[in-house]
Amino acid sequence: MFSKNTILIIGDSISAGYGIDPKQGWVSLLQHRLDMDKRNYHVINASISGDTTSDGLSRIPTALNQYHPSITIIELGGNDGLRGLQISVIKSNLQRMISLTKQANSHVIILGVRIPPNYGEIYTQQFQQIYLDFAKRSDIIVIPLFLKNIDDHSQLMQADGIHPATNAQALLLDNIWPALTTLLQQEK
Repeated sequence: MFSKNTILIIGDSISAGYGIDPKQGWVSLLQHRLDMDKRNYHVINASISGDTTSDGLSRIPTALNQYHPSITIIELGGNDGLRGLQISVIKSNLQRMISLTKQANSHVIILGVRIPPNYGEIYTQQFQQIYLDFAKRSDIIVIPLFLKNIDDHSQLMQADGIHPATNAQALLLDNIWPALTTLLQQEK
């Protein structure tokens, strides 16, 4: 247990820093920004490259119990979409993660991503709708497009076209900072 307030991040390769030095990833930049703003928070990065929502769902109870986070950021779903998993399963897993997190008295931020159109336009739209539907809720914060203004610029992406490059990491943080700041203000 930590003496500071804790922000837990349960994510996949985007948050784990795949293909870059993790010390330059958005999660490390988040800790640095919190420290520079003299905000008494400790960031725990429990992200694993390749994780799906099922993986996150299996890991989140232990992480919530171990770290007692005041804020939990869930950045999962992209690997499910890339594998063409059922939309209902993805949504259900995320819903269960949200419920467990709220039961642990932790605020929830969901980070959504776009997927390539490999499985057709209908699947791609249904996948994006998961995050848009969650965004209608008033009890959680949802950023439907975590990679907004990043994944559509090749110079900000790694060669695979899926993972943000080092020069995009500060932009990822900027995409969530306003929402996170709102939560930090509520916690005072």
